[in-house]
Amino acid sequence: MIRRRFVDLPDGQIHVRMAGTGGSRPLVMLHTNPTSSADLVPLIERFARDRAVVAPDTPGLGDSTALPIPEPSIGDFADAILAAIDAMGLDAFDVYGSHTGANIGVEIALRAPDRVARMIIDGIAMYSPALKADLIRNYVPEIEPGLDGQHVMWAWHFMRDQHLFGPWFHQTAGHRRSNGLPEADRLHSQFIDVLKGIRNLRRTYLASFTYQKVERMRQLAVPTLLASSVVDMFHPEIGEVEALIPDVERIDLPPYSDPDYLDVAERCMRAFLDR
Repeated sequence: MIRRRFVDLPDGQIHVRMAGTGGSRPLVMLHTNPTSSADLVPLIERFARDRAVVAPDTPGLGDSTALPIPEPSIGDFADAILAAIDAMGLDAFDVYGSHTGANIGVEIALRAPDRVARMIIDGIAMYSPALKADLIRNYVPEIEPGLDGQHVMWAWHFMRDQHLFGPWFHQTAGHRRSNGLPEADRLHSQFIDVLKGIRNLRRTYLASFTYQKVERMRQLAVPTLLASSVVDMFHPEIGEVEALIPDVERIDLPPYSDPDYLDVAERCMRAFLDR
């Protein structure tokens, strides 16, 4: 059973999904933009069979309060989530992070290397200067709700098209992704999360696009598993990421559409965490 709570911080609240008990260490799971920890529920349920799992919503997304900072950095998000972890009384823990959540996880591991035992990076982006400029300029505009409801249609197409193209706004054959659309219920849930965080999307994405991850990953001092589905939009750069991290293992996972994907992902990640 997944339970939900809000953790009070000086500048707001962090919404957290929690499940499971026991295990040698809790697992902190960090989701990607633009959704929430709801997107991690299938993995949360699996890991919670024999360990405590804590999955916060990134500040400004899901049901977490936005940071009171005009242009927050990945470090600012990491500090807020670490403060929530401290408030929950967690000492040593493992970290799982997907995409933007992986960026935040790297910063948490660098800020608390004596507390993070092992880390899983499930996809992480590497941007050329040209691509970074393109993403900053075009990925997410400033969106405000309007009486005509155009923001609702924008949110639907924004979320749907991320599954079809990479990046989503380059809708050409050369940018077509091979994974296809998720099930309608999951896409609906992701769309709702986009609507919840619509005023904060650009800030959270800019933090990810401008994060100086190359030097930061070179400083990692915790054992790290680099896992990536072969259809993940960042999988082509996985070798580049692997070369940056001092203590790293790599696993290439099946396509998300493969019926065995969750079983394989859980087995590989669990073996790494339990070692």
